[in-house]
Amino acid sequence: MLARVFGFNRRSFDSLSEQEILALAISSEEDDGRIYQSYADGLRENYPQSAKIFDGMAEEEDRHRRSLIDLYRSRFGEHIPLIRREHVRGYYERKPDWLVRPLGLDKVRTQAEAMEEQAHRFYVEAAKRATDAATRKLLGDLAAAERSHESLARRLTATHAPTEVQDEEKARERRQFILTYVQPGLAGLMDGSVSTLAPIFAAAFATHDTWQTFLVGLSASVGAGISMGFTEAAHDDGKLSGRGSPIKRGLASGIMTAIGGLGHALPYLISSFWTATALAVAVVFVELWAIAFIQNRYMETPFLRATFQVVLGGALVFGAGVLIGNA
Repeated sequence: MLARVFGFNRRSFDSLSEQEILALAISSEEDDGRIYQSYADGLRENYPQSAKIFDGMAEEEDRHRRSLIDLYRSRFGEHIPLIRREHVRGYYERKPDWLVRPLGLDKVRTQAEAMEEQAHRFYVEAAKRATDAATRKLLGDLAAAERSHESLARRLTATHAPTEVQDEEKARERRQFILTYVQPGLAGLMDGSVSTLAPIFAAAFATHDTWQTFLVGLSASVGAGISMGFTEAAHDDGKLSGRGSPIKRGLASGIMTAIGGLGHALPYLISSFWTATALAVAVVFVELWAIAFIQNRYMETPFLRATFQVVLGGALVFGAGVLIGNA
């Protein structure tokens, strides 16, 4: 394990022969082509025009691979040793496409730019090591090609994803983010923050026992989180509504519901009743304003109306809890 972490079982780049450098370049181009194709496939359903950009990038990497293989055959024969980037100490690493999902447009474009910059540096260093004129020329050409991929991406973008298409795809991406994460998360935060006010403050004023109040708040928050999460995940699989993965929506709703309740339950870990209550009330105030802000920011609800709805509803539930606790 330590050898893997610190690279003790890897070769240094300087120790590679020209044959091994070419083999490494071939495997790297193959990997990059697969990554670009994965990006294209992951974007194709929601962003078909941007997917074409990465189709073009994948084709370019395949042309590089074929050129490298042709050169390798002319110098070293048919057998290409298996040397991959993870076998070389200090060599750049690629992030698998499943680690950057969901495939947001800005995320994959940023990742692609980093990939091309890393590939450029590799070919520059590899060309310095080459003594054969044809090999040096090809590696230098590939370094220039990788450097020019930024302009290639711009040309492909201009062809397949002009400004109006990019704006449309970004709007679609934002809408999907809201439907999958913001909407269920906001519903959960509202439910957790407001619905737990009554039981928590009723328990607080009925017992004046901060620990018992905390236990009531903890159980109410966790229970509400589990209930909201399962309800959100079970009632809509997202296929017809387009709201995205039910698991993601369920987690967003459940976690935010629990957070909403725990926010004003945690202050009751303080032993002083009035200190804990004052802090809990302050937390409730912050939670309600946060809900109003999210409604205004993502759901386009006018801020004053969102504030009135949330604060009025929270105040009514809070008052009910206090009255019941003092009954």
